[in-house]
Amino acid sequence: MKTKTMLCAGTALFAFAPAVWAADCASMTEAAPEGVTITEAVQTEATDEIPVAHCLLRGVMDERTGMDGKPYALRFELRMPDDWQGRFMHQFNGGNDGKVVPATGEGTGVAMGNPALARGMAVVSSDAGHDGEANPDAGLAGSNMFGFDFEARRDYGYSAVAKLHPVALALVESYYGRAPDHVYGYGRSNGGRHAMVAAERMPDAFDGLLAGYPGFNLPKAAVQHAWDVQSFRAVGDSLATAFTADELAAVSDAVTAACDGLDGLEDGVIFDVEGCQAAFDPASMSCEAGQNSMCLPEDKVAALVKIHAGPTDSSGKQLYSDWVWDTGIATGNWRFWKLESPIPPWGKKPLIAVMGSGSLAQIFTTPPTQVAGDPESLEAFLMAFDFDTDAAKIWATSEAFPESPMEVMTPPSAAEPTLDGMETAGSKLIVFHGVSDPVFSFKDTADWYARLMENNAAANDFVRLYAIPGMPHGQGGNAPDEVDMLGALIAWVEDGTAPAAVTATIRESNEEADSGNLGATRPLCPWPQHAQYTGDDPMAASSFTCE
Repeated sequence: MKTKTMLCAGTALFAFAPAVWAADCASMTEAAPEGVTITEAVQTEATDEIPVAHCLLRGVMDERTGMDGKPYALRFELRMPDDWQGRFMHQFNGGNDGKVVPATGEGTGVAMGNPALARGMAVVSSDAGHDGEANPDAGLAGSNMFGFDFEARRDYGYSAVAKLHPVALALVESYYGRAPDHVYGYGRSNGGRHAMVAAERMPDAFDGLLAGYPGFNLPKAAVQHAWDVQSFRAVGDSLATAFTADELAAVSDAVTAACDGLDGLEDGVIFDVEGCQAAFDPASMSCEAGQNSMCLPEDKVAALVKIHAGPTDSSGKQLYSDWVWDTGIATGNWRFWKLESPIPPWGKKPLIAVMGSGSLAQIFTTPPTQVAGDPESLEAFLMAFDFDTDAAKIWATSEAFPESPMEVMTPPSAAEPTLDGMETAGSKLIVFHGVSDPVFSFKDTADWYARLMENNAAANDFVRLYAIPGMPHGQGGNAPDEVDMLGALIAWVEDGTAPAAVTATIRESNEEADSGNLGATRPLCPWPQHAQYTGDDPMAASSFTCE
């Protein structure tokens, strides 16, 4: 269905070589559409790293010189398995893109050891139209400097997916002699954003989309970085010393004490997310007279309350979203993003203070601000960020940048979604998000979903949202973070089996999970339902219902 639509669109744009059965992978160098160069075509045998025999194509397209005078191109790789099952996946990558991540279709939300390529899917991956290592002299700000070129911004936001998609489908059809039966898209973080953008901009192009912890309001979330850094520095001489690991553990313990039993089982995993927000009082974290451990001083409680409320301007206008209280605030992932990294070239500063700062300065505001690439300068940019004047730049345009960062990066109707295009096309979308995500607010995603349900009475027929309690930005925390959402999506698309509760596992290898939970299974319920314990075996998903 979707493949035929896209290939017809593609043939109007490109002059394709004749479609032939390419038993020899090497011959695919001659099958590229006009304007596309296949730089490598190699039959690749199964290895321990990628245990699937496949044809690997690497290519480049859309080569140009940017408005900043620098060369740009869209680079990609396409892996086509020998044992093809008639499916295709467009793999959307995370972070600032800028790198062709191996096209295997693996990650959180896809069963470990069973990625898309191993399931017989052809998979394409790209750098989204820029090279993240093109500016080595710019230090830590180098990977974001493509933001000085408008077309590179737009490619990063949405155009690269639209440009590459028909090309990849044409190559698949040329190699196998027929179009795919089903077309999927999958990504996490920025890749999850790509999936949600595709749901709005390309609803006919995909049969199913899987969006993990999506940064669909990425420029707004970048404003939160400045809000966090300024809040942390108000209570610490450095970001790393603002909160110790023990202090964040005390926060997690306080949330657990207030909320753990709401779902009927005290296991440190809080499924009743909404009930917890009503039950938890942040004042319970404050030290009482004479207490100096497993509690927080009042100024640090106030800082966390401010961060969880989200950024505002001086009039009180909300600039991003509020956040939910959850146990994952004590995870290493939360600390890595917000407070401290183990990386010496970053000055051991957290990710938001280095990579996040450069992105806010150079990609997510108009006009872009060039920043020095040393850790101190990047943190200083966030410390000087003005929420009255600078935050408005995420909405700004200019002659050189005719679309604002918000227009480029977010789904066009994210504020009032209907997804009418997906409904008409018969496509399906599954979104999943860790409740303890320190980068993109789960509350923002839940609010988007609530607006969608209000705006389109039929949305439940083709969209599902799943919350993963305790999980930060990707796997980790005392969380049921091993789950095959891809399998649920395939069943929905191909068999018409609408997903209800999806079984997840608290991994045996999860060092942050409570030891008594290792190996336990839990149902992830369609939001806003949550898992409620009904008795019997606390290790089994069958002992829970969705309420």
